[in-house]
Amino acid sequence: MEGTANSMSEYLSVLIFIFVGIGSVLFTFFLSRLIRPHNPYKEKSIPYECAELPIGDSWFKFNNRFYIFALMFVIFDVEVVFLFPWAVAFGELGLFALVEMIIFILILFFGLFYAWRKGALKWV
Repeated sequence: MEGTANSMSEYLSVLIFIFVGIGSVLFTFFLSRLIRPHNPYKEKSIPYECAELPIGDSWFKFNNRFYIFALMFVIFDVEVVFLFPWAVAFGELGLFALVEMIIFILILFFGLFYAWRKGALKWV
């Protein structure tokens, strides 16, 4: 019976921790609602563009090429991050790791060649 009481006190401490956590968040929301200023006006509800009035419609066609270019940059940037630990530990890894890295770099070059052939790297 003693083990059951001990585990119940552990559950109770977790439950108290959850209630205190939720209560502190709710108290912070309530307190911020009490002390914040509240004076809505029309200029507050317009989209913010560096303190300038917005010009034109916000729904315009955006060229997907910029998105794909940025996505490829992020992909290749992350892949270079994978190369650094491999290069540091290259002496201890041996021939198998060298072959794996050559295959990895070939796959990257294939992806770069594919994107280049599809025209994803043209900035114009």
